[in-house]
Amino acid sequence: MANVTEFFGSMVFDDKKMQECLPRATYKTLKKTVKNGEPLDISVANAVANAMKEWAVEMGCTHYTHWFQPMTGVTAEKHDSFIYPTDDGRIIMEFSGKELIKGEPDASSFPSGGIRATFEARGYTTWDPTSPAFIRDKTLYIPTAFCSYTGEVLDKKTPLLRSMERLSSVAVQLLHLLGKTDVTRVTTTVGPEQEYFLIDKKMYDKRPDLIYTGRTLFGSPAPKGQELEDHYFGSIKTRVSAFMNDLDEELWKLGVFAKTKHNEVAPSQHELAPIFETSNIATDHNELTMEVMKKVAERHGLVCLLHEKPFAGVNGSGKHNNWSISTNTGENLLEPGKQPENNLQFQLFLSAVVKAVHEYQDLLRLTVASAGNDHRLGANEAPPAIISMYLGDDLGDLVNAIVNGTHYKGKDKAEMLTGVDVLPDFKKDTSDRNRTSPFAFTGNKFEFRALGSSLNIACPNYMLNTMVAQELSEFYDELKNASDLETALKDLIRKTLTEHRNIIFNGDNYSEEWVDEAKKRGLCNYRSLPEAMSHYVDKKNIDLFVNNGIVTEAELRARYEIELEHYAKQIRIEALTMIDMAEKNITPAVSAFVNELTNTALAKKSLSESVSVYTELSLVEYLSEKLESFVKKTAELEEAVNEASQYRFDSLILAKYYREKVFTLMGELRTLGDAMEKKTSAKYWPYPSYGELLFGV
Repeated sequence: MANVTEFFGSMVFDDKKMQECLPRATYKTLKKTVKNGEPLDISVANAVANAMKEWAVEMGCTHYTHWFQPMTGVTAEKHDSFIYPTDDGRIIMEFSGKELIKGEPDASSFPSGGIRATFEARGYTTWDPTSPAFIRDKTLYIPTAFCSYTGEVLDKKTPLLRSMERLSSVAVQLLHLLGKTDVTRVTTTVGPEQEYFLIDKKMYDKRPDLIYTGRTLFGSPAPKGQELEDHYFGSIKTRVSAFMNDLDEELWKLGVFAKTKHNEVAPSQHELAPIFETSNIATDHNELTMEVMKKVAERHGLVCLLHEKPFAGVNGSGKHNNWSISTNTGENLLEPGKQPENNLQFQLFLSAVVKAVHEYQDLLRLTVASAGNDHRLGANEAPPAIISMYLGDDLGDLVNAIVNGTHYKGKDKAEMLTGVDVLPDFKKDTSDRNRTSPFAFTGNKFEFRALGSSLNIACPNYMLNTMVAQELSEFYDELKNASDLETALKDLIRKTLTEHRNIIFNGDNYSEEWVDEAKKRGLCNYRSLPEAMSHYVDKKNIDLFVNNGIVTEAELRARYEIELEHYAKQIRIEALTMIDMAEKNITPAVSAFVNELTNTALAKKSLSESVSVYTELSLVEYLSEKLESFVKKTAELEEAVNEASQYRFDSLILAKYYREKVFTLMGELRTLGDAMEKKTSAKYWPYPSYGELLFGV
């Protein structure tokens, strides 16, 4: 492998390549547009388009695509070639500024939540100059936003970009009030840690549940799971290591700052963590990372599973969203400093986050809700469904001191004495980490731990940005006319933390005591997507997004409909897959095994009445009883799926029906199926076992 510093970003039309390829004046104008959010001149677009095309063709590209993020949960792309015919019947390679700026994918089949009718097909993609273009598979990929013909936002990127602009404008206002007049822009940064599973492709191809739904719908636990805790940070297997090395190289070529890789808790589970980037680029890079993971896995005879809970009985996969706020002058606004008790700027921004999370805890919960993530939240592998904040002992003491008006004495970093002469002593942090907290402060950032592994991080981040922007705006309005700014600032911080300290919890979020305590504090506990999503269109949430210019009320209601419809469809697909597996394979397999046992017992008795057939008879009786219940439960599940059509006119009621009725029956059917798998000969059982799936790499 070549020197990483030489090939890093080699497939990206990044800042360095723009400087090389663009006229100096054009480059400066483009940078000014990106930095200040100014309109883009068509002449600049033409110059950039030509430079992009020349570079892409030189790199072997024949096509380009506007790469966007519709409300499907995955990215979308339509490929067009650079070729144009000439009068003499030949071709030239061309790419104009108009083609760079605007694309026209057919929008009729993308989710719109009722905003667009099927026959209203036209939609637009528009170039996002803040995120660099890149090359994959001999195609130039251009990151874009997506909207309908009538202007409604139909993607996940546009609200994120708007929320970043909104937070920047109000944060700059507030910082100017505090005397930081050199600050002209504030950005949010994100570092999403990505968990995933790797399984053998040959095993995957034999599991229709994995193929259709991304998770196993049947599967008896293997004799060994994660109970020995030997996989976590353990030695990486040769085949997996080869995949990881290949993945690193592919991501580095695409300018993705892949930094950390290791084994996770469950067998065959792993994690990749990148370095922080601005929120929109981090979102693009995370979507790109998930796509590249799948393609690289194929080259190694593996399949990358990004479902939140592909295997029952072992940990599922999440995505830790490390979020922070920084200025263009290089200052992290969530950095406490050595004396946080004297850092009023930090206290103010911390108070804004505390207030935002408390007032909009329902939004944070619903933004991580999905059919897959409903399996994780609340289990001993992910934070609970109750949203709370962890500040740690040191900052917790500071908040208490501010609220109570008492003296605060910060903790110095203590020496960690190893007791071994050859090992160096080191300073430990002033607070421990709390892995059970959904939203934990970790030094100079917040780690939102509740995200599911397949989630597009644009959603939680645009909500988080908007919530905090709203609070900062309210702070500015309260402080701008203060005669004594420092006194007003201290009063505001104390009032805010006093009113919203109920959201702060530094204890064990898994404990039953916390569930009771959270209820007393008035914190919400939404255990499923339908329960959480019902609050999406509460008036305070509509006002939040409309008043901050993120989405219109119609667009918000459309997203509400899309999420509920997607949830119902996903569970429907899972239920139909279970029925198919049960009727076509499991029932015949168990029946055939029972038949063999019966024939064996009869053969034994034909030899001699004294020969014991206890083993065969007990298995026949057990499996026959379970199989009868299994067949009846399969029919019951099928009937429930068919009955769902009567609720299709109300998306919330339909989603609740699938959760409460269909999902419950699926669990009961699985219990019966898994019980039969334990007693059925492997020769007859039609699907690879958990042992083969989890330990076959």
